[in-house]
Amino acid sequence: MKKILGVGNALVDIMVKIDNDHILNELDLPKGSMQLVDKARSNRVLERVNAYEKSQSAGGSTANTIHGLGMLGSKSGFIGVVGEDEIGGHFVRDMVNAGVDLHMVHSKNETGRVVALVTPDFERTFATHLGASAEFSVEFVNSFRYADYDYILIEGFLVQDHNLVRTVAEKAKSAGLTTAIDLCSYNVVEANRDFLNEIITKYIDIVFANEEEAKALTGLEPRKALDEIASKVKIAVVKIGSKGSMIKSGEATWDIGVIDVQPIDTTGAGDLYASGFLYGLSTGKSLETCGNYGAMLSGNVIEFIGSKMDRERWNRIRAEVV
Repeated sequence: MKKILGVGNALVDIMVKIDNDHILNELDLPKGSMQLVDKARSNRVLERVNAYEKSQSAGGSTANTIHGLGMLGSKSGFIGVVGEDEIGGHFVRDMVNAGVDLHMVHSKNETGRVVALVTPDFERTFATHLGASAEFSVEFVNSFRYADYDYILIEGFLVQDHNLVRTVAEKAKSAGLTTAIDLCSYNVVEANRDFLNEIITKYIDIVFANEEEAKALTGLEPRKALDEIASKVKIAVVKIGSKGSMIKSGEATWDIGVIDVQPIDTTGAGDLYASGFLYGLSTGKSLETCGNYGAMLSGNVIEFIGSKMDRERWNRIRAEVV
């Protein structure tokens, strides 16, 4: 089995199910977006939704994907920055318990957090306070032994630091890794479109995007966006929510369906799709099977609040992924 490295923000997710969209308008949070906020604004968001039920788990997009890979039994690692605080310790324990090899930097600043507001239609809106993750810099990734791994997944949220992402992509490519990026949020893509197109063309082998992110990158609807992205990389994946996903490599295209589930919260669906897909690739499966693995994991996780599933569900999934 090949080894997969993730590079991303080490955060703790605070999931809050709200009962209407008006709260988002009050907080000036565009629905479905990821907004970077400072600690004071993060606190204001939490105060506004204080009456609603909350849950907490280790998070961050790529960290979720790598955690999923660990739970599948994959050989995986993660680079990130956490604080020397209680929630930082929670993040580390969660990843280690999943079997992930951690390459962490520990900061005196507090661990970052994401307040994820989930509306009744299951749409998620994120207010992200990076905390210690804001210290993630080139010095942490410049001398890393990338050659110890076979695949690398770069978190799309990191593209706001062009120098960091370019350094990781260059180092990984030079070391011979297959390089993937998950675009993560349409507004981040819009703000960094030119840079993303440059990096994707020069360094990236696999792109994961949902339909909003794909449109933000290309200006096109899902099918044409898939074609455009696939013209630049070896494998393009565009996820289209309840309609499934599309995969293209070269001239070959696969339409992947969804599994029958009772959705509660779509948080982590895209991240766990990437877990299943990359697990399939790392074990030599066909691209169609990789897509089906992704659909299986993303379908299962939306039956839970947050981005984590219990051990019983993981045991059932591992029995099916052969």
